[in-house]
Parts: sequence; structure tokens; C-alpha cells
Amino acid sequence: MNKTQAVGIDLGTTYSCIAHLNEHGEPATIPNQEGELSTPSAVLFDGAEAIVGTEALRNTIVQPQRVIVNSKRWIGDPNKRWLIDGRPFTPTDIATYILKKLLSAAEEKLGKIEQAVITVPAQFSDAQRKATVDAGFRAGLKQVDIINEPVAAALCHVLGTEGLWFSELAEEQRILVFDLGGGTFDLSLVNYKKNEVTVIASSGDLHLGGIDWNEILLNAIAGQFKKEYKDDPRKNSLSLQALAIEVEQAKRSLSVRPRTALTCQHEGNRRTYQVEQQQFENLTEELVNRTEEITLRMLKENKMGWAHVDAVLTTGGASRMPMIRDRLKKLSGRTLNTSLSPDQSIAHGATYYAGMVLSNSKFARSILNKEATKRLAQVKQVSVNARGLGILVRDPNQNDTRVPHYLIPANTPLPTSITHSYGTVVKNQKRVRLCIVESGTGPDKPIAQLGTCSIHDLPLDLPEGSEIAVTILYDAQARVHVSAKDVTSGKEATTEIIREENLTTKQTEDFTEIDDQEDLKDIDQPTSTAAASKESSTKKKPTTQIPESRKARARKITKITDSPSTISKLSDADRPIPLCNECGEPLNVRGECELCGQSASKKARRRPTISAAARSKQKTSESAKKKRPSANKRVQQKPSNRTKRQASPENDPGEEEFWNMTE
Repeated sequence: MNKTQAVGIDLGTTYSCIAHLNEHGEPATIPNQEGELSTPSAVLFDGAEAIVGTEALRNTIVQPQRVIVNSKRWIGDPNKRWLIDGRPFTPTDIATYILKKLLSAAEEKLGKIEQAVITVPAQFSDAQRKATVDAGFRAGLKQVDIINEPVAAALCHVLGTEGLWFSELAEEQRILVFDLGGGTFDLSLVNYKKNEVTVIASSGDLHLGGIDWNEILLNAIAGQFKKEYKDDPRKNSLSLQALAIEVEQAKRSLSVRPRTALTCQHEGNRRTYQVEQQQFENLTEELVNRTEEITLRMLKENKMGWAHVDAVLTTGGASRMPMIRDRLKKLSGRTLNTSLSPDQSIAHGATYYAGMVLSNSKFARSILNKEATKRLAQVKQVSVNARGLGILVRDPNQNDTRVPHYLIPANTPLPTSITHSYGTVVKNQKRVRLCIVESGTGPDKPIAQLGTCSIHDLPLDLPEGSEIAVTILYDAQARVHVSAKDVTSGKEATTEIIREENLTTKQTEDFTEIDDQEDLKDIDQPTSTAAASKESSTKKKPTTQIPESRKARARKITKITDSPSTISKLSDADRPIPLCNECGEPLNVRGECELCGQSASKKARRRPTISAAARSKQKTSESAKKKRPSANKRVQQKPSNRTKRQASPENDPGEEEFWNMTE
């Protein structure tokens, strides 16, 4: 039996999976103790015992108050707690129980497992990645590596049976990985050439997945039941959970059949409804539109069209839905590659990555297939950061306002390191406290605070404006490292990331508690440096193209606050600049547009200043909506021997009525 195993884990919102590389270098999914290849990410607390998997899922009807599901949506949120029997449980606690379940089944077959690769959505923040790693350690692992889910899917494609495991791809390919899972939507543009997988760009939505389709159908059925019986099944936890399970099964059935039936029962009343595939599509068209908007925005921001995409690769359980595949086919104008298993490909890709990490260790010598070992050692993967990374700095024109200054923009190849010089704001400043922030998951999302970096023991008698060089490093797994140096004395100051336990995402006006004598002001342009790590010495180092042009950088950064007091043009054009709501040009110090004469202060209360990228997204969305036909104009097939009450065209999609199958 191998002493060292290459193990990959897909820790999903609704289902999780674990796999390993066998002696031939091929990924093999490990079933759980119940013989299932995928384990429901549900935990039941039965007294002191935590039960994970299908048994927990079954108890959502009988004991809904004792079962926790979909916990991944809150991982990294320090405020989220579930209270069961007086005991609080965090999302990291739930992830730990799920990982223990997966690892215990694997250890029965492989022996003790001490290291593994765990997948995370590309849009995960540093706090969410750290929480995932912490769960791995608490589950008994001694070493945890993480990889973005779309990258894992791409590795599974190029190293699996459809890629170069048995035959090398003939030429370079650019692959769009469309990963729609149970709780998250991940999108990556990946470039493949011989022995190298490079991520060009990533995007997605952490709150868009199969459970959102479930919620819309559940509310529609419950709404119709309420109209008929004057009682809402959603008010009773038992009725709600029973309906939720019916809806999940109906959604799966509608992926392979044109219609299905589901039952709603509450307070002695029971009704069975028939739902057509077309009705389901009408109800959830807005969600499909969101996936389209995110896809088009990512391509546009990277100045690419569908002509630049050679293949569209789908994965994730929710990608099975015909409405998703049909929309992708229409958008891309090509046949989709659906060869990957939606449920197991992410875990298999993580397993390949685990083999790549271990290819130079004793694990490689334990694989019988020498050709497989050689391939794993040759293949490299380069990922990117999905979010911009920087710090809050003082606005030179508004002393009480702090704005995000992004040193590393989104979609920068990893690992990468950026050093930028800042100046102290008072004479004889003793310390500096930096707020490290990441951009939001989308143009309209708030920034996320990673924590604070405290720099102590600065030299005595430093004059105002003394240079402090701040270095921010993104490693290959998109984890953040911060250091600082006093340029005057050459002394390295101590740095420590302090995570605020009561913060996850906040607006910039919430960070004004920083002491003025701990602040910094921008005095220099950022410079790119090589990432100092063992991995970077053996891998091809990515080129960081920073800084960008002043105008491009200003328009990429979304304004965080719409307070009129913050509307001012910055003296350093490499910093965020408020833009006019009408023409998109920079505003002057009075908050007025010199081109069209509009005053921002009159409009700030109605809508916030947005970047050019966000404005482009709005125009693209509006244009798409104009071109797309209304869902109410679609023709629905009626069953030959049933009657239906047609929904009024003016009705909201949630008012869709369903065929009654019981009298």
C-alpha cells in the first residue's frame, strides 16, 4: 500500500466528493461507507453525534432544526452561527465534519491520509480560503493545498481520457470552463498548450447555483398552494422541508423529461402538481440571464469574443439543466463539451493537481506507470487572482476619507508580488496600521476586508512623508502575505495580519476608526517584484503588467461610497477617480463634470458613481434584454387530456400556475 497518497477533495455546497490517483496514475472516486460516490453536504446533530450524508438529508423532514445544509455559502463569515442543543456551530465546523466523513471512508481503503488538495470557488476571498484550509487541518490533515474549481475541471479535461492522458492535444486551445454547481457559479477562461494550463481570467457569483433554481420553484408551488387552501406551507418547517425535497427531485427530472409531478402537503391538505420544463424555464429565466451577463462581461473585460474560444467545457450538477446548455449553445454558437462528469470532475482535477504537487516525492516512485509519473511532473498550471488586492489609503483632498488603492488588479497571474511606497502622515510616527482589502465579487459588490497589518517599532524622529515600502504577495494558491520596510533606515518592521472577527464585507466609511497617526498617504507608483518561493523557482514566473494607464486604472476601480463629501478628483491619477454618471468623465474637486456640466452632488443620493466597466456591464445587460424575447411569448405544450388555468401575461413569473393532478 502506498505510504503517500495523492488525494483531491471537492468540498461542495450541496454534495462533496473525494478521489485519489491509483497505481496507474488515474483518478478514482472513493465511495463513502454507504457506497455513494457523492456525499450530501448535510450534517445532522443527534445528541453528541454528528451524522453526515444521506441520513442527515433524510432527517431534514423529521428534524429540520437539527440538520445543517448548504453551509459553504457562509464559510469565512465570522458572524454566522447555528445553535443546536445550546451549542454554536460555525461554517468551518460544518466543513470539518464533512471532510472527516470523506477522509474516514478514504482511509479505510488507503490508510492514513495526511495531505490533500481541496477545491474552492475562484471567487473565494482570502478569508474563505483560510477557513477552508482550517477545516482541513481540523479534520486531521497535516498539509492542505487548495485549487480553484474551474482550474481543477480544466486539468481533468486535459489530463483525462479526453485530453493528453492517452493522447496529446494537437494544438493550443483556449477553453471556457462553465462550472455551475449547487451553490456557486464559477467561470474561467483557460489557455492550454503542451504541458501547461494557464488561467487567463476568472469570474462568477458565489450566490448563484442550483439551490437558487430550487427556491424559485418552491416559492411558486407554495404560492399556488396558499391561494387554493389559504395556508402557507412555508410557515411550517416540516412542510417546507418536505416540499424542498420534492422540488429538488422535480428539478432533476426536468433535466431529462419535458414534465414531472411533485406533491405539496400541509396541515392535512395534499395536492400534486404537474410542472412542465418550459414553465420551469419561464420562472427561472432571470437566473439564466445572470449567468449570461457574467459570461459576456468576463469576455468583454478581457477584450475577447467567442471567436477566441475554442471549446466550452461544462461541469457542476446544475449545468445539466437544458435551459443552461441551450443558452450556452446559443451564446457560443458551438457544441458544448459535456464529457466531464458534473459530479466527479472537480475532485478528479484536484487529484491530478495533488499528483503534480507530489510528483517529485516518494509518491512518484510508488506509481507503477512511469509514463504517468513523467506526465504529472511535466504539466504545470498557472492560476490568477479573481479579486483585486490592495489597502485603504488617505484621500489627499478629503482627509477624513479613505479609499481602496488596489496594488494587484484582478486576473493577475499567480504567484505575484507588488511593492508600493507610501508616506507617513505625521512627524515621528511610531507605527502604521494598514487595512488590507479585496475588491468585491462583481462591479456592484462591496469590498471585503481581509484584516489589518500592524507595523510597529518605526525608527525615532522620522519626518512626515517618510517612505514606507509595503509589499503584498499573492501566492500560487491565492493566499495573501504582507510585509513592510522603512526605506529611511532599511529596518524591516514586524507585520501581523489581524482578522477582525466582526467583519466580513464593509463599505469604506466603516474604516474611519484608524488613528490619524497610524495612517499612510500615497507617494509613489507600484513596482512588480518576483515572488520569492520555492514553487516560483521551479515554475515559469508570470509577468505582471502593472501599473496600467492612469485612465484605465481609474475606471476599473468601482467607487465604494456615494457620500457627496467623498466626491473629489485625486491628485495622483493612479488612484480611484469618481466618474460622471452621465458621460463617464472624471469629476473635478467640486464634484462637477467639466465636459457635460452635471453636478455629482445632485445625483449621488440617487445612484452611486460607477466605473466604466460597470457602466459597460449595464449597457450590455440592457441590450441583451432588448434582444431577448419575453418569456411570456414562449409557446407551452399542453398535455392532451388535462386542463390548465393559463397565467395572465401581466402576472409575475412567480404567479405561474401548474396543472392540478388531484381532484
